[in-house]
Amino acid sequence: MRILVVDDHPLFRDGLVSLLEASGHVVVGQADGGKEAVVAAICLEPDVVLMDIAMPQFDGMYALCRIKAEAPQVKVVMLTASEDDASLITAIRSGAQGYLLKSLSAEEVLSSLDRLTRGELAISNQDINRMVEGLIGLVNQPTDHPKDMLTSREAELLQLVANGFSNKAIGQHLSVSENTVKYHMRQILLKLDAQNRTEAAILAIQSGLIKKDDPS
Repeated sequence: MRILVVDDHPLFRDGLVSLLEASGHVVVGQADGGKEAVVAAICLEPDVVLMDIAMPQFDGMYALCRIKAEAPQVKVVMLTASEDDASLITAIRSGAQGYLLKSLSAEEVLSSLDRLTRGELAISNQDINRMVEGLIGLVNQPTDHPKDMLTSREAELLQLVANGFSNKAIGQHLSVSENTVKYHMRQILLKLDAQNRTEAAILAIQSGLIKKDDPS
């Protein structure tokens, strides 16, 4: 992937750039503030922007909104040192395709970025359940989705999403192809009017379509 790295701490930024380049990604540019990030995202047209939330000029959230308005095809993944569920909700609702803690290991960061190539949110495996639970607790809007909205297969698949399974892992668990999983996910997103698989899982849990914590 072609990546723009945005962070106002040079040491962290340089380390992230080295990690990305060593793993085969192309770093097309760097920025140390939100205002510069917006200009760079528009001019360089990266595949992904990895951007800190707390920065000078524009903060990361405002820069995210500007980038999605000016260059909607660019995927934005937020970086943060804070385990703040409210910031996560704001970022995802504003169009971010991921949310990564700076405390993650190098392997976890790269694995999370791989999710983007599969059309998933870039959220680490160890944090996805905590983040989903945080979203459920903070999103209090009533839902009016009927309990028979999903087929039994769709509900089974979405339960696995809520449990942190990737599309590939879901396919293996259900003995179907990954393309079949993607087809079902598209149908689920349409039925629940959701923007991504994580939001779909949250809506389904709120509606009682699936369980919050199912060991299966």
